Amino acid sequence: MRSHSTSTAADLRALPEDAALKGRGIDARLRIVLEEALHLRPGSTADFGEETELFGALPELDSMAVATLFTAIEDTFDIVVDDEDVSADLLATYGALLRFVEEKASSR
Repeated sequence: MRSHSTSTAADLRALPEDAALKGRGIDARLRIVLEEALHLRPGSTADFGEETELFGALPELDSMAVATLFTAIEDTFDIVVDDEDVSADLLATYGALLRFVEEKASSR
């Protein structure tokens, strides 16, 4: 996914350097990344649980937003998301996405 370059992705590159994010865990940072990348209301992901549906349930998470979201995830967590990693199952629930990011981050 790193090959995708958009102005939105460039704007999000500053996100991981934000001092407020540095001390937070993966879960808290992922929630902020979702809010920023999808232009959600700040704090709107606070109630997301393991089974909270994402793709198909959040109108903001359309096929165009997927590339922006994964670019922001790559930049924030310093991981590489390969095209073959991206699937409907990965974006089905918040828990699935969180586990994926945790696994990728722990293996770098």
